[in-house]
Amino acid sequence: MPSDIVIDGARSLERIRRLYSLWRNNDEADSSTNDNNALRSVDAIVIIRGQKEDDFTYSKSAAMQTWLFGYEMHDVLVVFCQDSVIIFAGAKKLNYLKQIESEHNNKENAPRNFNFITRKENDEKSFDDIIKQIKMSHQGKTLGVFSKDKMEGPFCEQWQNCLNQHSLTTVDISSSIGYLLAVKDNEELSLIRKACDITGKLYSKHLKDQIINIVDSERKVKHSKLSEGLESALNDEKYVSSVDVNYVEMCYPAIVQSGGNYNLKFSANVDKNTLHYGGSSIICAFGIRYKSYCSNVVRTLLVNPSEEMKKTYQFLLDCEEVILQELKHDVLLCNVYKMVREKVEKERPEFLNKMTVNLGTALGIEFRESTIAITSKCTARAKKGMTFQVSIGFSGLENPDGKDEQSKTYALFIGDTIVVNENESCTIYTSSKKDISHIAIILKDDGTQDDVDDTPAIAPRRAAAEKARIDPKIPEESRQDYQKTLLRRLNERAEARLTSQGDKVSAEKARKINNSYKSEGQLPQDPDIQDLKLYMDKRYETLILPINGTPTPFHISTIKNVSLAVEGEYIYLRVNFFHPGGIGKQADTIDKENVYIKELTYRASTDKKDDVVPASNNLSHIHKLILEIQKKFKDQEQERKQMEGVVKQDALILNPSKTNPKLKDLYIRPSLTNKKINGTLEAHTNGFRYTSVRGDKIDILYSNVSHAFYQPCDNEMIMLIHFHLKHAIVFGKRKQTEVQFYTEVGELTTDLGKHRNMHDKDDVLAEQAEHELRNKLKGAFQTFIDKVLQQKSFPFEFETPFRPLGFHGTPHRSMVLILPTTTCVVQLTEWPPLVIVLDEVELIHFERVHFQLKNFDMVFIMKDYSKKTQSIQAIPMAELDPIKNWLNSCDICYTEGPQSLNWAKIMKTITDDLSGFFTQGGWTFLEAESDTEGNGGGGGGGDDSDPEEDDYDPDAEESEEEGSESEYSVEEDDEDIDDEDSDSEESDNLGSDEESGKSWSELEEEARRADAEKLDYDSDNGGNSKKKGGASSKKPSPVKSKKRPAHSPPPTNGKKRKR
Repeated sequence: MPSDIVIDGARSLERIRRLYSLWRNNDEADSSTNDNNALRSVDAIVIIRGQKEDDFTYSKSAAMQTWLFGYEMHDVLVVFCQDSVIIFAGAKKLNYLKQIESEHNNKENAPRNFNFITRKENDEKSFDDIIKQIKMSHQGKTLGVFSKDKMEGPFCEQWQNCLNQHSLTTVDISSSIGYLLAVKDNEELSLIRKACDITGKLYSKHLKDQIINIVDSERKVKHSKLSEGLESALNDEKYVSSVDVNYVEMCYPAIVQSGGNYNLKFSANVDKNTLHYGGSSIICAFGIRYKSYCSNVVRTLLVNPSEEMKKTYQFLLDCEEVILQELKHDVLLCNVYKMVREKVEKERPEFLNKMTVNLGTALGIEFRESTIAITSKCTARAKKGMTFQVSIGFSGLENPDGKDEQSKTYALFIGDTIVVNENESCTIYTSSKKDISHIAIILKDDGTQDDVDDTPAIAPRRAAAEKARIDPKIPEESRQDYQKTLLRRLNERAEARLTSQGDKVSAEKARKINNSYKSEGQLPQDPDIQDLKLYMDKRYETLILPINGTPTPFHISTIKNVSLAVEGEYIYLRVNFFHPGGIGKQADTIDKENVYIKELTYRASTDKKDDVVPASNNLSHIHKLILEIQKKFKDQEQERKQMEGVVKQDALILNPSKTNPKLKDLYIRPSLTNKKINGTLEAHTNGFRYTSVRGDKIDILYSNVSHAFYQPCDNEMIMLIHFHLKHAIVFGKRKQTEVQFYTEVGELTTDLGKHRNMHDKDDVLAEQAEHELRNKLKGAFQTFIDKVLQQKSFPFEFETPFRPLGFHGTPHRSMVLILPTTTCVVQLTEWPPLVIVLDEVELIHFERVHFQLKNFDMVFIMKDYSKKTQSIQAIPMAELDPIKNWLNSCDICYTEGPQSLNWAKIMKTITDDLSGFFTQGGWTFLEAESDTEGNGGGGGGGDDSDPEEDDYDPDAEESEEEGSESEYSVEEDDEDIDDEDSDSEESDNLGSDEESGKSWSELEEEARRADAEKLDYDSDNGGNSKKKGGASSKKPSPVKSKKRPAHSPPPTNGKKRKR
């Protein structure tokens, strides 16, 4: 036993009180089995442990010791009499156990006293004294014992001999005690949850990844090796990081089965057959104990499953769902089994004799409580707080599509650890996903189409991405050949997809026509209209103008602008209308087949005769009203545009339980106010609700979430949860499709004024505090995510960015780290974020790829050609090959070229004539750009280049700061190159002369002549040449420098230029 044992006396005494309550009163709340009659008939209860066994075995004696004291103790006898508890053990162990007596305060249903007896050389006399006290308890004839427990060692043998001498009757009370231990308190549930967390991590991050890698690399690995590898992973902090590894152990040897040989029992032996993955099932089952409390998980992985296998597996999930829905407080376990059997009998009767007989057992300190099982004969009732390992499977299933004999037969088996609730379905503690999209491993053959099967493989992009990063030396030729194949497939699919849609992609939305009145009779009956004056109908936002004596309505949307001018005694009101051939976006959407009025001008006199209101007042008033209504209409249109894409959400269904997942002290982006305010994020039945400290509420439904991301605080100053929405929601007076909740985990600013020693205690403590805060926040976020994933209404999983594949780039304004995830490319740390869904990407084009440039751009073209392309600029050139390897491994087509393209014009040209685009080769025109890259020119700008960047002015660049960087690795100007060239020529001549045997004096004379010629050349050119240590002449050169496009690579003449 450890030397630092501390027994929780209050907890031990409370559990002893529960034992006495069940024994004395036969409490109905805890007695739902007929076996409690055995407990009621005994006069004393005996718990004895002998010497330590060589092999670990589950026993009721060990379970009771752990439940009562928190530890297992060997060579210890505990006897519960009517009014006292006798504990017989060695002196050292009694010192620990006496901590219970200090908490004793004569509570109801608790023993009156504790009698601690120390072991001596001869235990027989002490045993006799104990039996005398037993005979004084009740009738003193019957002992409650655990008859199935093995009693090994001299300590147990002496006790058994003493019992035989006194002729006491023994009764097995294992079932009654098992029911007592089955109902867990909050502390026990917490330990089981931690055990389940470890189990989930070991399965998801170790065992499943191991199997996927084996299948992917087609290696031969034995089942027994996988089982042993899982057990050795218990010592890896990667999987067991937040708990003490000394308390972590396996519940039973991990089971891995495949290749037609299946035994759906937890007592099955692991064979030494190699893992078979030729279109069959792979069953994995194991459990972890943490501080003696068990957990269990069972999962089945399907390799290239047929449609019938998927259908059968989904039916198995439905059957497990019946168990989880029906297993509630005070429900007979046999009735739960009956409900599942009726479902199978009704929907798939051929599976009745293939279904497992036992659908689950109670679980806790012991892995299995056989008397509390979901079987056809068990009459025990489920109670709130009971934990079960629920498992159901079908064996002996036939797969006619199997490629070999081992694939012809398969089995399906799933299981979870759950806790029973009172009025709602069970809570699942094992969070590992088990739907078909997470357990199917789809192997793609090179000769088959990728889109034959819609079922996604398990994390295909993450596995492929990791492989691409580990093995960057993929042959360029094979990569290019594969990309050509992808490009050909891409064109075929794009043409088929877009042709079926017709030309709707390129069709522009016609401008909405506002009909204010359907007939002349609906015109307002106003005197101004009858008097043929101008009139503004505010209700319908319509201007009524008299034309040739007829009142004619014009909606405010048809009016471009109005102007009012005074000339002498007259006022002129000019009204301009939108018309074909005009300027502006609205002019392009006008139907050109109709007849339009371009402008109208009205004149009115300003003379005032006989106190009559001048006619010009009508024009002035109308001018004012038109401007007012126009402003109002434009504001409405602007608001309408902002609300486009916003779909009315269903109401959020609040979870009345106080145990719903919750994260406090989170900030939201985009912010609700100018100042940062924190709040609480809660997960409810069908969505999330964020409530700020100010009382603002923001609801996000699960059904509206397209992708969810969790980014831990590793190498970051914030930890965040990000949601990419399907439809925009409105808050902060704007529509938002990206919503983020985050918390800061360190100081975002550093005080540069501090001058402290590197070993300053304050700095060390601050660093330790930050490290502890990071671990605490990680645990809180992970617990929140695990609880959310357990909710059945949560339809997706949280993706975590994959840092090893990150690369730097500029998607918006600043240089950031771009990180791929399983399905997206994201940047979430800085705002605004970047989220590009890879399934929506048609292809990727790399721009400005040239050996002389330091960086390049990456353009994402979407499958929906009406969407704007997304670009990431200024990516370091060193990242090009790793990115290509990653895209190639993810089956994403890419092309490259040396110049920037005007994608707005390109996409408009494509959408205007889709059939012509694909007839001419589709996206192969980008491949032609890639082919021209190696031809030397560097492809200086085409027609699509920005005209403002076409000219290159060396004089202008000389005036720039010395520290400014250029994309070109040029270091000297043209004149320096001439100097270098002349020097190189001279050195060549010198070399050739030396070979002919010239003397040193002759060589010095040649050098002197060369220097003289160079000086004469510089003076003839106006003294513009720059020399080391000297200033350049300010006299302008008479020769005008030639300009060249800024984006074309400079001529190098075989050498790098210096600017």
